[in-house]
Amino acid sequence: MIQDFSQGRLSQVRRALAASTKLLALAALPLLLPAQTTLYGTLSNFDVINDTGQVTHGFEIELYNVNNVAPYTFSGNRYGSAQITPIASGFKLRWASSYDAATQRFTQTTPLAPPNPTATNGHQCVMGTFNYQNSGCEHFGASGSGNLGVSSAAYWLIEDPNNPGQLIRYGQAVAIPMPYWVMQPPIRPAAPPVVAVRINPPIPPPPPAPPVVLGPPPPPPPQFGPAQWMKTYKTENARKVFLDELIADNPIVPEDEAHLETAWDLLQNDRLDVSNGRQRQKRGELGGNSEAVVRRFEFYKYSGPVDPVTGQALCADLTCSAPSPGELGGFIGAQNAAANINVPANFPVTVTVSGDGQVSSSDQVIRCPGVCTQTLPKGTFVTLTAKAGKGVFTGWTGACTHTALVCTFKLSSEATATATFVIPVRLSTKVNGLGTILADQAGTSFLPGTVVTLTASPSPGNAFISWGDACAGTQLTCTVTMDTAKTVTANFTGGVAPVPPTSYKLILKTAGGKGTITTNPAGTSFAAGTVVQLTATPDPGFTFTSWSGACVGNAPACSVTIKADTTVTATFIK
Repeated sequence: MIQDFSQGRLSQVRRALAASTKLLALAALPLLLPAQTTLYGTLSNFDVINDTGQVTHGFEIELYNVNNVAPYTFSGNRYGSAQITPIASGFKLRWASSYDAATQRFTQTTPLAPPNPTATNGHQCVMGTFNYQNSGCEHFGASGSGNLGVSSAAYWLIEDPNNPGQLIRYGQAVAIPMPYWVMQPPIRPAAPPVVAVRINPPIPPPPPAPPVVLGPPPPPPPQFGPAQWMKTYKTENARKVFLDELIADNPIVPEDEAHLETAWDLLQNDRLDVSNGRQRQKRGELGGNSEAVVRRFEFYKYSGPVDPVTGQALCADLTCSAPSPGELGGFIGAQNAAANINVPANFPVTVTVSGDGQVSSSDQVIRCPGVCTQTLPKGTFVTLTAKAGKGVFTGWTGACTHTALVCTFKLSSEATATATFVIPVRLSTKVNGLGTILADQAGTSFLPGTVVTLTASPSPGNAFISWGDACAGTQLTCTVTMDTAKTVTANFTGGVAPVPPTSYKLILKTAGGKGTITTNPAGTSFAAGTVVQLTATPDPGFTFTSWSGACVGNAPACSVTIKADTTVTATFIK
């Protein structure tokens, strides 16, 4: 089983962003998997606002309890890719500006964000986007081939006033809600696995140590941390979700009310609760053939009253199940998270035959008409072969879209393939008087719908009079659409027609690959009216595909009636 977590940027539809917002997406999340599964990796991608009150020259993330980190970090910012350094129980990712000793300046600077910044929309903090240089925000991210850790901390980097050319961290690390994914056993035998995500309330940083003074000790910090409202949206996907897809207004990210999973949860850390009783969990079975669960978490300020001593939110409904009037504050931020699950899946392959023909699979399970459906594991290469009966094979639709007899594809989801066969229709011509009828296409049998242009050619000293049967009028040309078998008569003036030759040539050609054409009766010159049976035989390693000239279709056998010098071509492929 393969699983990874990805997170994206702010929603474009949320227009308000509190000035106090520090980090606009989740840091790395842990994944806890059953013993028989394999962890594929985790991803983290976020925007961050520079609200430090001064310019910065880099950014730093520490990942704790990390298995390993893949060599990818997001580089679409002014600092490029991060330097990855092992630390105790994890890794440090450092995006930093170089320092010009001659000018005694850092070469790259993130300006201070303007007051009351607007929502980043997940795009303006990336190199090359509008107003990036002056936006006061950056976009950072990392991916890991294993677990990216249970927790993380992020810091802006500023110039060390006591050591020119050196960078130090600014202030406290930002505390934000930290979800992590858990794979749980199926609820029922043979049921899909359960994918759960847990969210812990943000833990505020400890207050600075008070100065040592005589007198009573200072009061302890409040029991409860800051409260936030959380709204959760959820969708599932039949394929893996990638990091760069988790951006604002991408259809893969759930944002519509139809995708709402939980309208409101209140997050608030309780310092005295060691049982994670205020942890929130979202869980559910994967539906159908889903391979990814995508959730969007939106966070809003709690603006209602709090206990003056403990700091606990005092919701009007007493349960804090939804904000009452006056309790829903401004929008803080949004996180887009995805878990990719490689669930072994089987998909049906359904074959439809239109017309007179047959389709068989390479393992001969499908022989349609008859058995037309087979269920196979995802990733199987399926080979189907069309064989014409009385009809002519004209092509595939569905999983294949070509005219070759063999259709091969890799099964990634439910698949259908339709093979179409048609029966050619015959065009017969008659001549009264002295003259001939010329056609712009060779042969007398045509696929339904073929348009044939006929031209009346009188013998010397004679004249064309008119058309009859399927054609009418006195113009020399006539156009016939071969939707059914048709007969066309051309009427000419004149007496006795010249004696036709006693025999005509049958010219045989091959094209494409290697093969032979045999005739019955044998020979290359035949009397008028002789019916000659032709058979196309491919050489080893080649396949016969089609006739052209006086023969049409995909069947290896063809018959022609010798009325004039006749050319037939057989096409082979390797």
